[in-house]
Amino acid sequence: MVHEREHYVNGAWIAPLEQQLFDVTDPSTEEVFTRIAVGGPKDVDRAVTAARAAFPSFSSTAPQDRLELLRSILAEYEKRRDDVVEVLCREMGAPLKLAREQQSAPVDLISMIDVLQRYRFEELRESTKIVREPIGVAGLITPWNWPIGQIIMKVAPAIAAGCTMVLKPSEVAPLNAIIWSEVMHAAGVPKGVYNMVQGEGAAVGEAMSAHPGIDMMSFTGSTRAGILVAQGAARTVKRVAQELGGKSANILLPDVDFKNAVTQGVLRAMRNSGQACSAPTRMFVPADRHEEVKAIAKATVEKLVVGDVGDLNTDLGPVVNEAQFNKVQHLIQVGIDEGAELVTGGRDRPNHLKSGYFVRPTVFAHVRNDMTIAREEIFGPVLSILPYRNEEEVVELANDTIYGLAAYIQSSDLANARRVAARIRVGTVHINYPASDRAAPVGGYKQSGNGRENGSWGLEEYLEVKAILGYGTK
Repeated sequence: MVHEREHYVNGAWIAPLEQQLFDVTDPSTEEVFTRIAVGGPKDVDRAVTAARAAFPSFSSTAPQDRLELLRSILAEYEKRRDDVVEVLCREMGAPLKLAREQQSAPVDLISMIDVLQRYRFEELRESTKIVREPIGVAGLITPWNWPIGQIIMKVAPAIAAGCTMVLKPSEVAPLNAIIWSEVMHAAGVPKGVYNMVQGEGAAVGEAMSAHPGIDMMSFTGSTRAGILVAQGAARTVKRVAQELGGKSANILLPDVDFKNAVTQGVLRAMRNSGQACSAPTRMFVPADRHEEVKAIAKATVEKLVVGDVGDLNTDLGPVVNEAQFNKVQHLIQVGIDEGAELVTGGRDRPNHLKSGYFVRPTVFAHVRNDMTIAREEIFGPVLSILPYRNEEEVVELANDTIYGLAAYIQSSDLANARRVAARIRVGTVHINYPASDRAAPVGGYKQSGNGRENGSWGLEEYLEVKAILGYGTK
């Protein structure tokens, strides 16, 4: 790869103005395999200048022109799928089958193309015309756990809306963003419409949030970092759309098929080594079925293959870096110290692995909702099983969290599941492990963020609403 030490600004690859080098580590080996150049506020200024210069022209393009541009981006991305798979395995430790699954098709790009084909930017309400216009220059900050997917979830609606943008990808997993920028260049995105500055949150992210030339911030990451983004953005009263942390409840109602519900719940909690903000990491089960659930969860976890991410038989790779490994190890020990029952897994690497940031997939039982492992987002392959006595109690327990991103409900009685779903304070409820719906809004309540991504809701985050009174008056 030839652009590790460059930013993409105003349609060209350029050297940073404030060059520092950042080590990119392969989490499977703990070895640095490349270094990227990370920038600072001056690099952000240059990118914002380019985006602002491009905005008047791009914001006035017809939706059909932007639709054709998105189709061109899709076509170019399809040519680079194998390259993306390779770097996801290397820089974030994604198992090959997971990386391929994620890159089988850029579903969020396809979904936004569909939205743009149908979306109405103008409407007349009696004599008042309502116009939805691009908000301006968008600052986009994306995480390392689903990096390319999160980039697409932000860039696609920004393009569809007619915005220009500056992207700061995660410095932990940056190479997929370089490939994406090459895709944007090959697709013919006009100069200045899309800009990418590599860097750390404390430098580039902070400069973007506070920059008066950026009109909105879209951020996906931790709640702690999201608060900093919001504080920086408040200085210029810019819009902030955020998808932050989660501690999702998975409620197994008494009438469910427990073998299937527990097995699927475990697999979803462990996916991507638990590094998903919507992972169902709190499994609520009827108290009188607790021992049965423990046995099913233990058997499911102990079949998981942890190891070589290049092997198609591998289920779990490493967590992304040393800091994340240490955090997960610490919280597993806290779970033990606070009295939760360790069903399987535990501290340290799996015995057959001598290096790499691999974590033993871990299940705790007899967890109370006031324990640390039930309160904090672990972001690792750790599942907590919590008993409940009745529906009232489980609804109360599920809602007793600072987060509100997602919840899962399992029941053979759909009417009952719907009733419980209506009482859970989250942005997304999954009933009986449904298929993904990329047109559905994604976002959280409470400290899981604000705003929504995907579908028409995601597009509208990048639009302002103007009312023109008297427009229809003769």
